[in-house]
Amino acid sequence: MTIATAAPGGVAPRDPAVLLGLAILALFAVSPFLLDALGAGHLQSLVMRAMLLAIAAVSLDLLIGRGGMVSFGHAAFVGLGAYAAGIGLTEGIQSGVLLLLLAVAVSAAFAAVTGVISLRTKGVGFIMITLAFGQMVFFTLQSLAPYGGDDGLTLWSTAELLGTDLLTNGGGLHFVVLAALAGIWWLVARISASRFGRVLRAAKENPVRVETMGFSVLRYRLTAYVVAGALAGVAGFLSACHYEFVSPAAAAWQRSGELIAVVVLGGTGTRNGALLGAVFFVAMEEVLSHFVADWRLVFGPLLVLVVLFARGGLAGLIGRAG
Repeated sequence: MTIATAAPGGVAPRDPAVLLGLAILALFAVSPFLLDALGAGHLQSLVMRAMLLAIAAVSLDLLIGRGGMVSFGHAAFVGLGAYAAGIGLTEGIQSGVLLLLLAVAVSAAFAAVTGVISLRTKGVGFIMITLAFGQMVFFTLQSLAPYGGDDGLTLWSTAELLGTDLLTNGGGLHFVVLAALAGIWWLVARISASRFGRVLRAAKENPVRVETMGFSVLRYRLTAYVVAGALAGVAGFLSACHYEFVSPAAAAWQRSGELIAVVVLGGTGTRNGALLGAVFFVAMEEVLSHFVADWRLVFGPLLVLVVLFARGGLAGLIGRAG
């Protein structure tokens, strides 16, 4: 098994995938102005939801698409990040930087502890143990009576970023979330193109041969697991800032299922799959919910059709069309 060397910088000049990703990010950037001009400013909340969902999905795709680790408890990291920020804010921490570091640290620490156990299993066993850890977080958050219990925690104050209101709705939060999404999208792409990413992908195909080449598969996978957990914590922190409310539901297994659906729909292991999947998921939720009370009854078969007939998901379809 050869671990190929990537081109400098990890991407080819004028790579269509890079251009598509930049186009999606540019569309997110102009959406507040475009929607206002069209008299559809109320749709801006959907754009924000899509970006937050994309951050979490990009972090999950690092596990599924690059490492072959199908985690059914990834929403736990988002929930932990949101609660770490929410509890910190409730206890008087106003600095957005400190709250972000706290959210990332809590999510990464939980990923490190549970990853050591989970990554000693594989296949269905890995799926089930990550589901179990995710539900453990969900029920733990429900039991936090001083912080709302299963009713959730309303945030009566907002975080500050270097003395500004950039972390508040209407104060620039949209562009903070966009910057975080762009940075994480770029980071995961660089990780994937690096030596670390190549080893991770090789271990996905044949872990035994990677071990014989002198690489510790467990160490590489655990590192990826912790990085993915930390990035999901960023999504949790930003979600708390946007919704000004945190709920145990953010860590429920249904949210993990949604993230997996977004990644599969967009295309696992592709540069823009998580972005495309998040946009399509939120758009379908908005459209279908106007016609069907339980819109997932329609979305489910649609997802099955994409998996069966669209090799590589939406990213694959666009790539072949181009």
